[in-house]
Amino acid sequence: MNYQLENKGSLACVGIGMTLGAHITPITKAHIRESDICFVMASDALVELWVEQMHHNVVSLQPYYASNKSRKKTYKEMVDAVLQEVRAGKKVCGIFYGHPGVFAYVPHKLISKARLEGFKAIMEAGISAEDTLIADLGIDPGKFGCQQYEASQFMFYKRIIDPSAYLILWQIGVAGDLTYGVEVTGAKYRQILLELLYINYPKNHSVILYEAATIAIKGIRAENIALQDLVGADIKDYTTLVIPPARNMQRNKEVIQEITALSIECC
Repeated sequence: MNYQLENKGSLACVGIGMTLGAHITPITKAHIRESDICFVMASDALVELWVEQMHHNVVSLQPYYASNKSRKKTYKEMVDAVLQEVRAGKKVCGIFYGHPGVFAYVPHKLISKARLEGFKAIMEAGISAEDTLIADLGIDPGKFGCQQYEASQFMFYKRIIDPSAYLILWQIGVAGDLTYGVEVTGAKYRQILLELLYINYPKNHSVILYEAATIAIKGIRAENIALQDLVGADIKDYTTLVIPPARNMQRNKEVIQEITALSIECC
């Protein structure tokens, strides 16, 4: 059904970055202030209070989360709640921490469904945890290359890993969770993850536990540990595992020779 034939609802999914008040862009502020209603998904209650200072009609999406409740059900309820207001003809703004398109199922689903129903729906970029990680840890993805996966996905599917590049595993706190719940998984799950990593990395390889700063006074977490110590480490559901290269890059001499020959021919 094309709901837009009956009304002029619209949707903007925006990102407010990782650090409270520091990463928001002018265009995101404009979307928030010009909307009829805002839905916010934030990592901290302070973020919601801050958003409420910019708009009089803010609805939190956090109450949809619950223990022993599948995230799939939670996400469906969130999407339905937001789209209900779009279908009612309202100018809706979905506000998400970080970047609304990075490790975020709900914004992508909202935009695809809204467009399918004939509504105008856009996404505005925000500063993600990947961006802050690069800055905080001083990593240049172009120097050695960078691979990144959601931790459970890395465990559930066979991946070809290049240990001469960085490996970033997101959400290791829920690594191995088959229930799509919100509870942190335990040491036994992390041990399974480690066995997969030991194929390419030595047990004593130095890795980094990273957590971005959600408020400026809190600071970041960038803790160096041995890979084998991951099992007993203090892990949150949002902790990221950063594994630096464990081997040197190997030059592809055959390709270089072929390209060199082409260069000589061209001259």
